[in-house]
Amino acid sequence: MAKIGDIDVGEFPLLLAPMEDVSDPPFRALCKEQGADVVYTEFISSEGLIRDAAKSVMKLDIYEKERPVGIQIFGANLDAMLKSVEIVEASGPDIIDINFGCPVKKVVSKGAGAGILKDIDLMVSLTKAMVEHTQLPVTVKTRLGWDHDSIRIVEVAERLQDVGCAAISIHGRTRAQMYKGDANWEPIAQVKNNPRMHIPVFGNGDVNTPERAVEMRDKFGLDGAMIGRASIGYPWFFKEVKHYIETGTHLAPPTLEQRLEAARRHLEMSIAWKGETLGVFETRRHYTNYFRGIPHFKEYRMKLVTSDRSEDVFAAMDLIGEKFAGYTFA
Repeated sequence: MAKIGDIDVGEFPLLLAPMEDVSDPPFRALCKEQGADVVYTEFISSEGLIRDAAKSVMKLDIYEKERPVGIQIFGANLDAMLKSVEIVEASGPDIIDINFGCPVKKVVSKGAGAGILKDIDLMVSLTKAMVEHTQLPVTVKTRLGWDHDSIRIVEVAERLQDVGCAAISIHGRTRAQMYKGDANWEPIAQVKNNPRMHIPVFGNGDVNTPERAVEMRDKFGLDGAMIGRASIGYPWFFKEVKHYIETGTHLAPPTLEQRLEAARRHLEMSIAWKGETLGVFETRRHYTNYFRGIPHFKEYRMKLVTSDRSEDVFAAMDLIGEKFAGYTFA
């Protein structure tokens, strides 16, 4: 049974990865309904929080039905990170997660995210200071290393644990790889198999089928799987993995009606949370996966992803329901 601090997260928990402009409250709610055990917010800039930047502050919104929920913050300035911890605590999360893995240039160039993999001592001292600054469990999400020649993740994970990190999620790529190539889970298994490690070690990267999740558990011995891209526009992935773990069989894919209902609810919740314009815009990235597999769909997909008004998007969904009624997903 995996525990993050005092929080029991289950036998082999499935965690929704923090994803920019994806892991917002509407999407987290859908994933939670479909079996996600722990959900994380989009990453939030510590500098943005202490400047009271509207976009950063908005990302602090969390809801009771999401629990346990972690708020993820990033930054490389100790003072800003500690001040942001106090702001985050006021939102009442269950977990504070530090992003030491984002490979995006605008984050890395400031020494934050995966940029800190160039300075392991700073990474450890920041984590230690944050652990000492809060009563909440502090977890870390990171990558294998800066590049192939600087992978020291076994040592890094041990040092983070020693300063009080309550769990670690490791993406099986280096910063240099970005999201290219295959994720390498072997070094994550080496972290887990280190006899000194006693905190949960979660794997991330390329968990894109139920079989891969089971492989992460059985072959690599990890404590849970953090799921990112496989869930975008497909919150049912969590339920499908759990069904496969329990039965060894595949759950039937959601019907067209179930997909349309989820897509409509997703858009409605997004508009309620962030307003018409942003709600419509930021839900677009999910539609390809909501309706993946339907043949000759391009015309309808274009309606979904180019319409600026919600009534036009809902009308397109109604049209899809009529045009493809009875379509069976393989």
